[in-house]
Amino acid sequence: MDLMEKLTILANGAKYDAACTSSGADRAPTGAGIGSSMPCGCCHSFAADGRCISLLKVLMTNACAYDCAYCVNRRSSNVPRATFSPEELAQLTIQFYRRNYIEGLFLSSGVWNSPDATMERMVRVLELLRRTYQFHGYLHVKVIPGASEEMIRAASRLADRVSVNIEFPSERSLRQFAPDKTRSSILRPMGQIKQMIDERQTLLLPSSGQKALAAASGATALATRHNRPNGQPLAAAGQATQMIIGASPESDYHILRLAEGLYQKYSLKRVFYSAYIPVVEHSLLPAPHTQPPLLREHRLYQADFLLRQYGFTSAELLDETEPNFNPYLDPKCNWALRHPAFFPVDVQRASLEQLLRVPGIGPRSARRIVAERRRTALDLAALKRMGVVLKRAQFFLIAADRPRGTRLPAETVARALLDPKIFTFGMEQLSLFAPAGLPAAQDIKSIGQAAEEAVHALARDVRAA
Repeated sequence: MDLMEKLTILANGAKYDAACTSSGADRAPTGAGIGSSMPCGCCHSFAADGRCISLLKVLMTNACAYDCAYCVNRRSSNVPRATFSPEELAQLTIQFYRRNYIEGLFLSSGVWNSPDATMERMVRVLELLRRTYQFHGYLHVKVIPGASEEMIRAASRLADRVSVNIEFPSERSLRQFAPDKTRSSILRPMGQIKQMIDERQTLLLPSSGQKALAAASGATALATRHNRPNGQPLAAAGQATQMIIGASPESDYHILRLAEGLYQKYSLKRVFYSAYIPVVEHSLLPAPHTQPPLLREHRLYQADFLLRQYGFTSAELLDETEPNFNPYLDPKCNWALRHPAFFPVDVQRASLEQLLRVPGIGPRSARRIVAERRRTALDLAALKRMGVVLKRAQFFLIAADRPRGTRLPAETVARALLDPKIFTFGMEQLSLFAPAGLPAAQDIKSIGQAAEEAVHALARDVRAA
């Protein structure tokens, strides 16, 4: 099998992994090597300076000792198998970089013989790129659950980001669909990576604080320096994980609570949500050709941003009585309609935290409001210039030309709040939610009719609020 045949098989096998972002990496060239990694995004994303960049996203091998029911590369799957040698993959990455195809590598793998044997080959690729080819671009490696701490530390020394896929939101689902994996084998590496990153932070503190933190964590300055060869920090862009959505029965509330706990306990940079795409037949999984729950994935990403950047908690967005997101409203608008006593918010007096609760106001526009209102009274036109999405925000705030008590017809508000994404993803997605009081997707004759039904349903909520 030639190199391009291997690449075709192994790149295709890696396409279902969503957890590959280079955000936060900043590895400058030393003058002796090639490449650089500025804070930027992943495949077909944009860097801080506006560049569109790409990563080579590939598996080391798709031969796997595990038999996970959801995975196209599982042991019992009848697919062509291929394996890169470390030298082949390192050389291929450098050739692609020199041809300006990519600016980094995202490396994952099936489990070849054992977790440690697989990680050893992956680490070898990183060593060749960093030390032989002097490559300073972005490297993201997927840690194999069950690998030893020595292998995890070796990968973290060389990669900008490391990640361990948690796969399913509950241990029960993990046992059901991935019997060769355990929750502890996934969470243990996460804890080890966090500890390594915490050790790195000691170098960023003043000397007295550095000693105190090192003493508290049992680390020494010598050990910390040893883990930063050539002055490069361990896993500079942190760690991430991925959950499969729609293959198991957990609610959005369960998933969001888990994500919140992972952020708090393991200091993750991102939790990625991957709508399950049926690629294999299994009695416990959705049938092949079933529509993937893309709208549900979208809602979880929206809620995830609210957790990380807006100060919300999972308990504020969902609860046991309402465990799934509203398909017609984004989570922030849904929260606003459920908490009418919080509004309207006066843009001249509200705190930054209060402004962030207003639909249509993001972190950047909220900070601009706080800075600008010291000099002048803000009207709707001024807010629009600051980046506020007035289509939504105008119903929830008080401005110089929007006094308290201004009310618009409920249908007008509902049309403005209705999320157009539900039509982008397709009305068949709504059958996954089946919200009370609305027709099932298969009974809706047209998108126009669906929109009207959604407006009338939302108008009832607006009137109640």
